[in-house]
Amino acid sequence: MSSNMIITLIGMPGCGKSTVGRVLSEQLGLDLLDTDALIEAQEQQTLQQIVDDRGNTAFRAIEEQVLTTMPLSPSVISTGGSVVYSEKIMARLSTTSLVVYLRARFETIEYRVSLAPHRGIAAEGQQTLSDLYAERIPLYEHYGEVVIDCDDDTPESIADTLAKTVAQARTKGNA
Repeated sequence: MSSNMIITLIGMPGCGKSTVGRVLSEQLGLDLLDTDALIEAQEQQTLQQIVDDRGNTAFRAIEEQVLTTMPLSPSVISTGGSVVYSEKIMARLSTTSLVVYLRARFETIEYRVSLAPHRGIAAEGQQTLSDLYAERIPLYEHYGEVVIDCDDDTPESIADTLAKTVAQARTKGNA
């Protein structure tokens, strides 16, 4: 079913892109590409170190370079929350993959992010998580071809729902 499928997960930090991506890739027998991990490996720094040392603008330039040049093959791609700021990245992902927006309420994101206080979040100056949420939601809604709510379900349940949605989309596309 999924041998030639590329699925890209977008959404806020804390929505479950990495966790759901891991489960979904196992379910579908696809590789998992975590773009944050690719950036960290290339730069030999954590995301937060990159933002702290070089600034958000430099981080986004690195993110764009990595995501527009990385090889694409059948996989589940777990992206960083800021990919939607780059039209070049999103144009590439939109034309080569099914873009799935993992949607969560602000309260869910705030809680989950609080559980990992040292995670890197690309923000400008004094932007709060609430500011980022308000700024990014319209972008996620614009680029997401499929929207999956992920506030109350387990990663396994979300991956199951997504796998069924992908199968239905492929069936309709082949009809």
